[in-house]
Amino acid sequence: MSIARICSRAACHQPAVSTLTYVYADSTCVLGPLATYAEPHCYDLCADHADRLTAPNGWEVIRLAPDPAAAGPSSDDLEALANAVREAARPLPPREPGAGTTGAPVEVARRRHLRMLQDPGANTSEG
Repeated sequence: MSIARICSRAACHQPAVSTLTYVYADSTCVLGPLATYAEPHCYDLCADHADRLTAPNGWEVIRLAPDPAAAGPSSDDLEALANAVREAARPLPPREPGAGTTGAPVEVARRRHLRMLQDPGANTSEG
């Protein structure tokens, strides 16, 4: 369940659509698309407050227009995600203990999506 972020302006309960950041060193306000996650020194604004934003005297406002094509995942992103899931689900081939000390790590245990691997070159005998 995801909780929608609301406008940072007092008494405004509209959903946020933009993020405002101040760059004090350059006397600049940057208003861009809604950030991926809430930052403590950034302000989320609704469409009305983003449109009416003015900067202090002597400051510049930079408005970064959102790219509509970048709003959703591309087919490349989905294909990369599917390939990563397939790779994670593929078990490593079984290996003989002591066979080949140079090669891929050996899977010795697995719990859901986590694997415990053993370095084939590591000395496992203690004594």
